[in-house]
Amino acid sequence: MVWSPPVVILNFKTYREATGIGAERLAYVAETVSRELGVNVAVAVQSTDVYRISSRYEVIVLAQHVDHHREGSWTGHVTALALREAGAAGSLVNHSERRLGISEIAGAVEALREQGLVSVVCADTPSVAKAVAALGPDYVAIEPPELIGTGISVSKAKPEVVTESISTIRSLGLEVPVICGAGISSPEDVARAIELGTVGVLISSAFVKAKDPQSFLTSVCEAALNSFGRRRS
Repeated sequence: MVWSPPVVILNFKTYREATGIGAERLAYVAETVSRELGVNVAVAVQSTDVYRISSRYEVIVLAQHVDHHREGSWTGHVTALALREAGAAGSLVNHSERRLGISEIAGAVEALREQGLVSVVCADTPSVAKAVAALGPDYVAIEPPELIGTGISVSKAKPEVVTESISTIRSLGLEVPVICGAGISSPEDVARAIELGTVGVLISSAFVKAKDPQSFLTSVCEAALNSFGRRRS
């Protein structure tokens, strides 16, 4: 399952400002902007906040991680079934801050698919993007880890990582949508990402720590819409 582009995924990570009540405040902003502009905005929250957000707000809710284990005697793990029951629409998989082996990624993607949930699999290089795309996820998110949190966007600093990832995936005959993240922190970064061929972006600290999150999110969503419109014309 995929969403109509452009797609903006907001990763709350484990920031204090995006935990518990803070997660609710930011989810409300995401819901408001998504409704006003008609952009598919998703929030990737801690597992403990999935139900809290999904039960209160009309916004796409993703978990930040899911394990490949199915239900059973796996203390401390997060199953796809548990996420579905909590109201999640899907999960990030293999974020650079929560790396998995290829067999674990494959298992997590399949577990999500079994539950009708969306998989957004992260990759740090074009070769990894190609490998994980072959597993059949709903999205591949290319994120060079050295740029994460720097404010230096991949779409400007390393555009070739994005374009090569897309081309290597297409060389397999696959049409897996590609998202890019790492350092995305302005409307210009978002517009450039769409121009490079992505269907959207993954943003974290630039949103969570913004002085005015609603104004920031509105500006990046408008940039995404405008850039996608130009690409289609």
